[in-house]
Amino acid sequence: MQHIPSVTKNKKETCVLVGLVFKEQDEFQVKEYLDELAFLAETAGAVTQKRYTQKLESPDARTFIGSGKLNEIKLYIKENGIDIAIFDDELSGSQIRNIEEVLACRVLDRNNLILDIFAKRARTAQSKAQVELAQYQYLLPRLTRMWTHLEKQRGGIGLRGPGESEIETDRRAIRVKLAKLKEQLKKIEKQSITQRKQRGEMIRVALVGYTNVGKSTLMNLLSKSDVFAENKLFATLDTTVRKIVYDNIPFLLSDTVGFIRKLPHDLVESFKSTLDEVREADILVHVVDISHPNFEEQLHVVQETLMELKAADKPTLLVFNKMDAYHYVQKEEDDLSPEKKENMSLEDLKKSWISKMNEACVFISATKKINVGELREQLISMVKELHTRRYPNYVSGSHGGE
Repeated sequence: MQHIPSVTKNKKETCVLVGLVFKEQDEFQVKEYLDELAFLAETAGAVTQKRYTQKLESPDARTFIGSGKLNEIKLYIKENGIDIAIFDDELSGSQIRNIEEVLACRVLDRNNLILDIFAKRARTAQSKAQVELAQYQYLLPRLTRMWTHLEKQRGGIGLRGPGESEIETDRRAIRVKLAKLKEQLKKIEKQSITQRKQRGEMIRVALVGYTNVGKSTLMNLLSKSDVFAENKLFATLDTTVRKIVYDNIPFLLSDTVGFIRKLPHDLVESFKSTLDEVREADILVHVVDISHPNFEEQLHVVQETLMELKAADKPTLLVFNKMDAYHYVQKEEDDLSPEKKENMSLEDLKKSWISKMNEACVFISATKKINVGELREQLISMVKELHTRRYPNYVSGSHGGE
């Protein structure tokens, strides 16, 4: 049984990043995408040495980026002893095989890289099974490529491919494994449903947002707990739930896995049960990194994912975090060009967002504890309103501390 190649080893591996610039994109947007891919690579344990972009109407069917650019990358990889080439889009099995033949190094696509990070971050039986399920689903259509890659490593003496029967044996083994994992996840999901029922009828609040926006730091602040928080992507895979009491009103607060652009579909499917915390929440706290130059696109990615989960219509508190890290470039007085987001002060940005939002909106810094009191007030106001509607005869009592 072959496994997906992993980035993660003891030694830091070197990589080059490759992205396509499509007709509807500009180079600044692609730079942002490759910045994120570099962060993903760093989270997985790789060091980015160089980035490549290529303008194309559509991906090349054989090599994704075309032979000219591929040969340019090949030369750099050979001269600098690069370990991995990472592509910012999903590659087919044949594309990976063709690219590897030219570059003579390991080739990963964005999905494979994200799966590797998820595998590294998984802690509980549930998240481990979910990641393994997604990995096998990724692997199944790429088996031919995995076998030829293996034979190349062995030298291929007397062999030009393992033969269809061996590939079919592997396919059957993977299908058996997939069935077992799905059965295992069903059992875990039944246990999770029981646990959620045992929590009673308290109001449920879920923290959602793009990955690395500060949800776990905010969770620690609001619940005074010790949830793992780190400046890396997907620091949290397993849902953490804490009971909180403000003004004698108890509610449950959960931290959830971060969303990301182009999140592999198999991963979303595998993590549906973990994301039930989002679907079953009464209130969402959508955390946004206001200091990120592309925060508006990240916000839309989360909104689209919430729509996919059928959770976009829930009462939502929009929290713009990291206001202490927000920077802008003030325009010259004689500059008459239209106002851009990067020229707006934080105060101007606040006014523009608060005016366009129908939902509650607050600007904070979780690490510097700026405006956290205002956030608490807005959140407890939403919880109280819902609690009063749901339990009109409720008499507050002792529910323990925060």
